Amino acid sequence: MKDFGNEEYSGDCFFLVGKIKGLDYTRSDDFVEILKAINQDLCLGIDEKIGQNTNQSKSQQLVTVPQMQNIVPANELKEKSFQIIEQLFSKSEMNFWQQYGVTRDILKKYNVISLRSFKSESNEGKTFQLESTPNEPIFGYLGKKFIKIYRPNSQLRFMYGGTVYENYCFGLEQLPSRGDILYITGGEKDVLSLSSHGFNAICFNSETATIPDNTIRKLSFMFKHIVILYDMDKTGLDSSLKLAKKYNELGVKRLLLPLSGTKEEKDISDYFRMGNTADDFRILFLDLLDTLYSDTMSILKSCEVNFDNPPPQSKMVVSVNDVPLGTQGNLLCITGGDG
Repeated sequence: MKDFGNEEYSGDCFFLVGKIKGLDYTRSDDFVEILKAINQDLCLGIDEKIGQNTNQSKSQQLVTVPQMQNIVPANELKEKSFQIIEQLFSKSEMNFWQQYGVTRDILKKYNVISLRSFKSESNEGKTFQLESTPNEPIFGYLGKKFIKIYRPNSQLRFMYGGTVYENYCFGLEQLPSRGDILYITGGEKDVLSLSSHGFNAICFNSETATIPDNTIRKLSFMFKHIVILYDMDKTGLDSSLKLAKKYNELGVKRLLLPLSGTKEEKDISDYFRMGNTADDFRILFLDLLDTLYSDTMSILKSCEVNFDNPPPQSKMVVSVNDVPLGTQGNLLCITGGDG
């Protein structure tokens, strides 16, 4: 189980049962109670007497559980099929994107389409179909074997069709081979907005998604600065802080936007929608660098030479034919021989 909205509700089956029963699966005594609860609820028949049936094979023991016959292994589950009918972006749909600075060329570059309809299967295997309306448009982020549905005005905003890769990363294919700054954002719309303003950006499936270590390491060779730019709500702040600490050794930085964190103003696309420009955003990043490297710059300040008021000439200590070999303020070592 993984709750992408709150990573505290993520774990295996033992974690889930413990959460329901009010038990801590990391404690040995509570874990035993969790096992007993699973045994009882699923009628597994695993008890103290099982040790007496040493000659009984595991397959014979499992046959006594009729519920197990209906379970289909995960690798045999049929993937969700989907059908889409694509249409041209309407004027109102383009107005939606343009408020964030997203252009038609950027939508095409990142394989974002407008849908007239989307047909797929629910988790229960029932077929359903969604129709686009002026009040509830349907957009699609096209992948190689899947599509991620985005309905900005609907209660259920995100849906999936096909098979979404575990390490889903939007915008990765559009990155240059080398660059100065890469922003990791919380969503596809943020990536599109940043790209439209001239910045490199990617996002993963959500702000609480696990980012593969090898991906961050490879990106650190491609870009001089990697910056976490998540939403300014509690989930975004907690997740960005956690990532910045985890990848501190790779120089990953965390940039906080001057936004309130409410639904109306919490991410970078809202930042641009509110009238801020690309230059305004660059100033935010430069201010971040000034803060991070203020101590280093203070040390380097003492090494600067003021040409209007240069330091006094150093007195010569050792010279050969009036050529100075050692002066005051410089280290000089005179030895007794080559050794």
